[in-house]
Amino acid sequence: MVYKRSVRGSFSETAVPYRAKVIKVMIASPSDVRAERQIVRHVIEEWNNTHSEDKNLVLMPVGWESHSAPAIGGRPQAIINKQVLADCDLLIAVFWTKVGTPTGKAVSGTVEEIEEHVKAKKPAMVYFSSVPVAPGLVDFDQMKALQEFKSKLRARGLYDEFESPEAFREKLTRQLAQTVIRHFVSKKNGSHVADEPVIPPELPPLSQPAKTLLMEAAQDAEGVVLRLHADAGVAILTNDKNLSEHQDARTAARWEGALRELHDKGLIRDRGDRGNGYTVIFGVTDEGYRVAELLKEQHLVPQ
Repeated sequence: MVYKRSVRGSFSETAVPYRAKVIKVMIASPSDVRAERQIVRHVIEEWNNTHSEDKNLVLMPVGWESHSAPAIGGRPQAIINKQVLADCDLLIAVFWTKVGTPTGKAVSGTVEEIEEHVKAKKPAMVYFSSVPVAPGLVDFDQMKALQEFKSKLRARGLYDEFESPEAFREKLTRQLAQTVIRHFVSKKNGSHVADEPVIPPELPPLSQPAKTLLMEAAQDAEGVVLRLHADAGVAILTNDKNLSEHQDARTAARWEGALRELHDKGLIRDRGDRGNGYTVIFGVTDEGYRVAELLKEQHLVPQ
């Protein structure tokens, strides 16, 4: 597709044309995050202004409210999935206090869109807002359903959170750029090649416990893992969690093995001990954060 770019960087009908591939970005959310939906559109617009000509890519924001048409003969969400979602390349989902309206197949339309998109093995970016809300404005049934979905997502994969609209804009700007590069840009020349498959960044071989431990440690405020030796055994603590709590000796040994695995691969480093060897402190390395970010991108929601 041919686009035209003005001197200011916006698209117009009077500037020098260039060819670019369109990447459709589905914006999925319940009705209580309209401001965040607008932020998503602004961030996409800023990405286009800065990168589209250089990368030969244009991100097109897509939503059910602007890209669906009336139809008869099926579930409303199924129609949206067919008309809008099926052709999208990337999905960005945002939640705050609501999960949305049940569809007959999923707890909400937004959740069904996430599940269908990931089922098609396409990248998804899922965010939860922790912006304070007045108690009188909260639908507690919605909030309960949202927390249950968030808990399932936590067990199956990863998501991100933000505490203010400004923080959301900053995170999305950075993470959208990373996601586009990883999934849609050729490493040969920095531009998209339509017929060339995009190869995901290489990850070191890691066991599932090691992946879980690394991703939890990367979310810890200080990037720290504690190995605590006590009379009851060894505890592995990070991100306010005791990963080896209430587990048998074999499972606890598996977590210790995960700790050694991350250390041997240089993803965490020994920061020393406290209390005569009873507590050993490990910190996530730069390479550890890089690998955790790749795991987060590739397993943001389960495949």
